[in-house]
Amino acid sequence: MRLVVEGGLVIDPSSRLEEARDVVIEDGKVVALATPGEVRVADQRLDARGRWVLPGLVDMHVHLREPGEEHKETVASGTHAAAAGGVTTVACMANTIPVNDNAAVTDYILRKAKSEGLVNVLPIGAVTRGLKGEELADLGELAEAGCIAYSDDGQPVMNSRLARNALEYARSFERLVISHCEDRNLTRGGAMNEGDLSVKLGLGGMPSVAEDVMVARDIALGAYTGARIHIAHLSTAGAVEMVRRAKRSGVQVTAEATPHHFTLTEEAVGDYDTHAKMNPPLRSRRDREALLAGLADGTIDAIATDHAPHDATCKHIEFGLAAFGVVGLETVLPLTLDLVRKGVLSRTRAVELLGLGASRALGIAKGTLAVGADADLAIVDPDLEWVFQVDRMRSKSRNSPFTGYKLRGRAVTTVVSGRVVHDTARTQAREG
Repeated sequence: MRLVVEGGLVIDPSSRLEEARDVVIEDGKVVALATPGEVRVADQRLDARGRWVLPGLVDMHVHLREPGEEHKETVASGTHAAAAGGVTTVACMANTIPVNDNAAVTDYILRKAKSEGLVNVLPIGAVTRGLKGEELADLGELAEAGCIAYSDDGQPVMNSRLARNALEYARSFERLVISHCEDRNLTRGGAMNEGDLSVKLGLGGMPSVAEDVMVARDIALGAYTGARIHIAHLSTAGAVEMVRRAKRSGVQVTAEATPHHFTLTEEAVGDYDTHAKMNPPLRSRRDREALLAGLADGTIDAIATDHAPHDATCKHIEFGLAAFGVVGLETVLPLTLDLVRKGVLSRTRAVELLGLGASRALGIAKGTLAVGADADLAIVDPDLEWVFQVDRMRSKSRNSPFTGYKLRGRAVTTVVSGRVVHDTARTQAREG
């Protein structure tokens, strides 16, 4: 079957391409990038004129909650949300119930993804058994089962010897270690960024130095072992600068930032809004400015959502007791495009951060529309204005700080392996 995506502005960072092209797809692969109108024969056509055609977004930091917490999210609902956001590949974290620290859980996730998923699902295995930070999981077994990387995300690996061993084993298996950098001795009892506002609100603080000291440790361990280390959800100015310097000195370190951290500050907590509670917490304006600079100058490699669904019982309670985390798959694209409109990022740089950067960090062949690549793409209307509403969310959970926001830019069609998995026009017709 031949599918032709017609006349859109193709933005492909892998080839520095920003031109109107027809994307020709056969058997799930890109076979040509043709001059508009040149392709005469097609079994199906998608009109992308006046829109952007991007490589499908790659989100390397997602919590799908299955197995174990299907009331919050499932592989089916999470990948539906991803498709609606233009995301065609998600890497899902290991903090399931049971933890993805063995081949049986990995296999379960992959089978669910094959039978019920709308987008590509790449499992991330645990660094330590049960995420307890006491002994390494069988990293070789996890790699063989199909885990793309290792992470105890949500739980820092506090034991430095264990963290070193994990890096050395991961290097031998050609896998990435993704680090949640938090010194729990400094954040214990905290609920938001430590500062004047936390004091005013009477909430326990989580100081920026708790992230900084662990980023420094992990960069040092990465340099010592020669392994690849990825810093998840950067949130502090100090951490951004350390990553910048480490890259200049040749350390194999990559990093990500989330839309909530580069869009909001601690002030979003407002009147104890639990939808603004996440870990790491929203930081100061200075920290946010440092993230923006890091995104622009190449210090930060990828934008990832840290999509963390929670049901109402976990969020509609006292702030100090509420769960950390927010959903983000359906809002990552417009929040990133807002940085383009503000002149922080070029179009090509924004698209690179949304796909190619994560693909390079993970070592996967995604984030590109080059001939021969998998036909994963998003047709985007960059000027479409819409309101992010609770009753239109595809995720099972509603814990977003951006509910009710007027957004601009949206994936109107999402294609995975040459198959349309999301189409806004069809969805709106079904919803009336």
